[in-house]
Amino acid sequence: MIEIKNISKKFGKLTVLKDINLHFNKGECIALIGPNGCGKTTLIKSILGMVLPDSGAIDFNGKSVLGDYLYRENIGYMPQIGRYPDNMTIGQIIEMIKKIRNSNEDLDEDLLKEFELDKMFDKQMRTLSGGTTQKVSAVLAFLFNPEVLILDEPTAGLDPLASEILKEKIIREKEKGKLILITSHLLSELDDLITEIIFMQDGEVHFHKKVEALKAETKEEKISKAIATILKDKRNEQIN
Repeated sequence: MIEIKNISKKFGKLTVLKDINLHFNKGECIALIGPNGCGKTTLIKSILGMVLPDSGAIDFNGKSVLGDYLYRENIGYMPQIGRYPDNMTIGQIIEMIKKIRNSNEDLDEDLLKEFELDKMFDKQMRTLSGGTTQKVSAVLAFLFNPEVLILDEPTAGLDPLASEILKEKIIREKEKGKLILITSHLLSELDDLITEIIFMQDGEVHFHKKVEALKAETKEEKISKAIATILKDKRNEQIN
């Protein structure tokens, strides 16, 4: 589905990605986690074509993304902070994106209805709370039925009900065979969702494991505790 081969990236003298190799398959829901500044955002933006790696390659469905842009139509992206024209309404934003995409595919408006945004079409973006803006971003990410969903801190700012609605939607899409990448600091939010975990630190992948293998290895039931156990073990190895 998506293969990342030996990609590296520097911004000035700062190396943010160091020889990254990863493979993402259909039907997986993968958590990309790590401390701030570990390279998660740069990796995501490289997949989206928003950042050009200094070296290495990224393939989408067996074809290089270099010099291509049409592959992005198969990706739905929900940024951590969506930025929209202040004076436009929710309805205008959604209609604008529909016209830009000019897609003949059936639209996925599940979240539009479940978040009840269809009742708020006349509200200007500048009047919205952070949580409602997040809902707009979620609707746009899922709208065109993409093969791949990249969700950056998707539940940040959402109220508990909206968060649960979004998580249930993610599970349904995973069951359809879609690939879903999620970045999150809220590991407790991920327990019911993810099948694999990638932990990054200092621009490198420290591990990429199936959730069940991670739990079996650490003898922990919760993902957050399993990751904490692995990190403690690595720290102890370095000390010794």
